[in-house]
Amino acid sequence: MSDPTRTRKLRLRAALAVAAVTGLGATALTALPAAAAGETVTVQYRQSATGSDQVEPWLKVVNTGTTSVPLSQVKVRYYFKADAGASYTYACSWAVKGCANLTGTFGTLANPTATADRYLEVGFTAGAGSLAPGADTGDMQLRFHRSNWQPLNQNDDYSFGPDRTTYANWSKVTATVGGVPVWGTAPAGNEPTPTPTDPTTPPPTGGAALFDDFDYTGHTDPAINAHGWSVRSNSGGPGVPGATWAPENVTFAKEGTNSIMNLRTSTAGTGESTRHTEILTRATKFKNGTYAARVRFSDAPLSGPDGDRVVQTFFTINDLKAPMADDYAEYDFEYLPNGGWGEPANILYTTSWETYRPDPWEAVNAHSEVRASYAGWHDLVVTVDDTAIVYYVDGQEFGRHDSRYLPERPMSINFNQWLIDLAGQTSTTPRAYDQKVDYVLHVKDQVLTPAQVAAKVGAYRSAGTKFEDSVPAAQ
Repeated sequence: MSDPTRTRKLRLRAALAVAAVTGLGATALTALPAAAAGETVTVQYRQSATGSDQVEPWLKVVNTGTTSVPLSQVKVRYYFKADAGASYTYACSWAVKGCANLTGTFGTLANPTATADRYLEVGFTAGAGSLAPGADTGDMQLRFHRSNWQPLNQNDDYSFGPDRTTYANWSKVTATVGGVPVWGTAPAGNEPTPTPTDPTTPPPTGGAALFDDFDYTGHTDPAINAHGWSVRSNSGGPGVPGATWAPENVTFAKEGTNSIMNLRTSTAGTGESTRHTEILTRATKFKNGTYAARVRFSDAPLSGPDGDRVVQTFFTINDLKAPMADDYAEYDFEYLPNGGWGEPANILYTTSWETYRPDPWEAVNAHSEVRASYAGWHDLVVTVDDTAIVYYVDGQEFGRHDSRYLPERPMSINFNQWLIDLAGQTSTTPRAYDQKVDYVLHVKDQVLTPAQVAAKVGAYRSAGTKFEDSVPAAQ
């Protein structure tokens, strides 16, 4: 399959059901860091069910410190032992702060133990507000189950307390504030690793890099081709059968002092009226290092009725040479503002692919997800070295996938926007969705922090550099 995008429709439609759930690196408390002295929380827990169909940890976060704590800075982890080969689905039954203001993401421990190799990390959106000293969140009635609803065993789960039928402090659930561990004891061997907060460390100098500020006049600008990009016009998947990949829907404009690329996807409810958009590097020469882009996702259409199952993306990929070929690689940011693939509402995925077989379907991948709105501008960073793939959103670690998913061949860099199907909105009224991109950056063989990425982009712009590509061709 010479065009790697043609395989994505089948793979991504089934991704939620078959992905191995994984995610962030372990963070927990064994000794309170001095930096957290003014911002301390405890976690109270009770179990709601000891049955075998789902886990029901009910939680409260209590501010035991002396200053107000923004809940958007708080993360809570519940640790468990996964059943072999299982993936899991999170849900919120009820919460005083509102289920819409809670997020649930699954992750994999760096050092698995006999009672824990996964965790559920619970976070909060800005809508959850802050906790004043002495205040608590009230009930968070949470649950999770195997994605196929097969029976599960809670009795070997680290954080499970079968006798905890009323709320009380529970040190087997951990909490961080702003990335700093402040409560609980993680499973043995998973010591605290506070998130670095120094934004002033300069990025490493030198090194091959690709940077593009997307300062073009339109999709026919000769500089696009000269800079190694291809604006897609060929047919095929993913997405709505019969849709057109429309290069004219990739446009460029100024917003303030920045040049912005816009990808517009439109439909009038039929395959023939559907226009998808994609731009990708012709060269597949990118492998280890740092990838970054500033992307504006949108929840609502630019015009017309809402509801289409839109996918807005930033990803790297190479081609699948044969079913289950182990040298395939793909690393995705995918935002679904209206849900899809079994999800009813907005969700952001990061997915790392090892390989797959399209027919009969089989996949080897890992994903992290947050069920929340990501409308607006976001800084997306993914780093790849010899040990892991790490995803960041707006400077915060979003997902961490282990060495099983590392690339063995170079990849291309891609942005696209497309519709999974036409079932989310059946109207024949025309509508259109926009996805914007401010810049893209790849630094070969260097792992940069999000702050270092911002500094490097700032340096390019201060120097007036609109484009650079010093990444050598793949060997």
